[in-house]
Amino acid sequence: MKDAARLGRRELIATAAALGIAAPAAAQASGRKRAVPPGFLWGTAISAHQSEGNNTNSDAWLMENIQPSMFKDRSGDATDSYHRYEEDFAIAAKLGLNSYRLGVEWARIEPSEGHFSNAELDHYARMLERCRAHGLRPIVTLNHFTTPLWFAQRGGFEVADSPQLFARYCRKVVERLGGLMHMVTTFNEANIRLLVDLMPGFAEALPKVKAAVAEAGRRTNSPKFSRLAYADPAVAGPLMQEAHRLAYEAIKAVRPSLPVGITLTTQDIQSDDPKLVEHYRERLYGGWVDVARSHADFFGVQTYTRFIFDQNGLVAPPAGAEMTAAGYEFYPQALANTIRWAHKAVGKPIYVTESGIATDDDARRIAFIDQALDGVRACLDEGIPVHSYLYWSLLDNFEWTSGYGVHFGLVAVDLQTFKRTLKPSAVHLGAIARANRI
Repeated sequence: MKDAARLGRRELIATAAALGIAAPAAAQASGRKRAVPPGFLWGTAISAHQSEGNNTNSDAWLMENIQPSMFKDRSGDATDSYHRYEEDFAIAAKLGLNSYRLGVEWARIEPSEGHFSNAELDHYARMLERCRAHGLRPIVTLNHFTTPLWFAQRGGFEVADSPQLFARYCRKVVERLGGLMHMVTTFNEANIRLLVDLMPGFAEALPKVKAAVAEAGRRTNSPKFSRLAYADPAVAGPLMQEAHRLAYEAIKAVRPSLPVGITLTTQDIQSDDPKLVEHYRERLYGGWVDVARSHADFFGVQTYTRFIFDQNGLVAPPAGAEMTAAGYEFYPQALANTIRWAHKAVGKPIYVTESGIATDDDARRIAFIDQALDGVRACLDEGIPVHSYLYWSLLDNFEWTSGYGVHFGLVAVDLQTFKRTLKPSAVHLGAIARANRI
C-alpha cells in the first residue's frame, strides 16, 4: 500500500471512485478556511470492548449474556478488531488521518486479580507498533466503561481500595506499552454516571438497572457486584477521582514525558437562566473539573448534543428539531460551546477526543462533521488551543445497550464476514484531514 501521507487529492478521489463512493465534497475539502496548528491530530476514536469482540472476562460480557438484560444485542465477535486491527489502521491511514484513539482492555490484561497476562500485553504492543507503522499516533484509553469481572464482583469502584488496584493496572500497562503511546487517558468519560442521572427516563429505568446488576451478583455469588456506569455516584465518584490521581502519578513515575489526560462527557448545557446553567454543569461534572486542573496534561472534550433546562428540569428538544438515531438532538454547534467552556473552566490544552452522530443518512453525517469543524475553527480563531478532532467512530460497532442497530461509523461492517465498507463521510473527513485545513 502506498504511503498514506503521500496520497493527494486526485488519488483520494480515485480511491473513492474505486470503492464506489461519489465524493464531490472531497474535491472541495482544500477550500476550508484556515490551516490548523502544527501537530493537529485528525483521527477517529473507538473502544476495545465495542470493537474487539469476545471480551469474556469483563463485567459487560456477563451483563450482556444474562436475563434480565438491558442490552438489545450481545457484543459477541463485535467487529473482530482484536484480529483485524491492521486492516482498521490501514483504512484510517489511507483516508489521510494521522491519529487513532483506541483502548486496551483491563479484563484481558488482568484477567484475575493480581495476574497480568504478558501475552495480552504483547498483543497490544503489536497493535501499537502497527498503528505507528501506518503513521497514526496512538492515543490510548486505559478504561472505557468495562472492568474485569473479578473487579466488579468485589464491588468495583464502590470499594475503598479500588483506586490502588486501578493505579497498579495503569502502571503495569505503561511500563510495557508507554513507549509506544503518543498520549494516554485514564477513564473514558469519567463522569458518565452523572450524565445518566440527567437523562430523561433514567429514574423510570432505574429499577430495571438495579435488577440487572443484582442478577449479575446472584449469578456470580457476588452481593457487592458493581458496574462502573451504574455505580452509586456518591460512593464511586470520589473513589474514581482518587483512582485517576493515583494513576496519573503512577504513569508519570514510569514515563514522565508521556502526556496523561482525562476525558469527560461534555454535553452543552443551555438555559435562559445562567444560574441553572451553573447548577446543571455542577451536576454533570461533579468534582472532575478540579481533578482535571490538578492531574491532567490535557483535557478531552466529548460532545454530541445539547441539553436545555428550565426551572422544571430537562426540556424536550424544540418542536421540529432533527433527531439522531441515538435519540438526541442534531446539534453540532454544541462542540464549540463545550470547547469554550472547557478552556475557561479547566485551562488545559483541549483535544476533541470524540465527536460524532448516529445516523443511517450519511449526508447528515457529512453535514454534522462540517458544522462541528466550523465550530472548532471558530474556537481556534478565538485563540483557544484546540489540538485534535477525533470522530466517533471509524467503524459501526457495538453501541452498548443499543446493540448493533445504531450506526456512528465512517465505515460499515458486515457482522457475518467483517467486511469493511467505506461511506462517503469517511472520504470526506479524510480529504479535510489531508488538506490540513479547518
